[in-house]
Amino acid sequence: MPRPEKVQAVAEIKEKFEEAQAVFLTEYRGIPVKEMGNLRRRLRESGAEYKVVKMTLARRAADDLGIEGLSEHLTGPTALAFALEDPVSTAKALRDYARENERLVIKSGYLANRVLAPEEVVRLAEIEPREVLLAKIAGAAKAPLYQMASMLATFTREAASLFSALIEKKEAAGDVSASAAAESESPASPDSADSPESPDSPDSPDSADSPDEDAEAPAGDAEAATEGEPAEGEAEEPAEAAAETEEPQDDNEPQDDDQAEEE
Repeated sequence: MPRPEKVQAVAEIKEKFEEAQAVFLTEYRGIPVKEMGNLRRRLRESGAEYKVVKMTLARRAADDLGIEGLSEHLTGPTALAFALEDPVSTAKALRDYARENERLVIKSGYLANRVLAPEEVVRLAEIEPREVLLAKIAGAAKAPLYQMASMLATFTREAASLFSALIEKKEAAGDVSASAAAESESPASPDSADSPESPDSPDSPDSADSPDEDAEAPAGDAEAATEGEPAEGEAEEPAEAAAETEEPQDDNEPQDDDQAEEE
């Protein structure tokens, strides 16, 4: 029958496994106590907790939780790094420290119900931090919103310009209609084409199409013709007068001869 202390230790290890986002197994053989303190501080800053436990108790906790493939790595001087916040930050802290101190060896990892190989832990450490990823995700999510806002703003400006142009066009058409209506309702001007006194008006006495003028035109032409050519009666009267004048001269000629004989 296991002692209560061991049972309590196994329960605590199981609780840490359940709380952690990921668990990383490291071998710390030959690392001084001072250096171990430095490693714990770095892991604490990354949101992790670094514990050295008995491997028999850790294997029992892993078996109780049903984690397969991890017990084979729980051998020798192994410490467990429980990533309570961000697994990437914890993996980065372990990788950086392992580069500075070759005595620290990354043995394995456990993330999302899956056992990780050492090279997979290193690749996990190369992922950008959680804050950076969240910022990128937020930026990618905001980009369509910004584009939509820009499109809406552009549409609003174009719509406002279009409506303004339509209003101006409508007002201009209204002004033209009003002026046309005012001209049609105003009295005819003396100089208007429809005025009776206008030369182009059909009712004007001086119009070229006026019947009176057409009637007067032949009369004028007739008078001109009459004045230019003498009448037939007038032309014949001087001719007859000339004839009569000549006849007495013929009668006088014998009289002159008789007078000459008498003398």
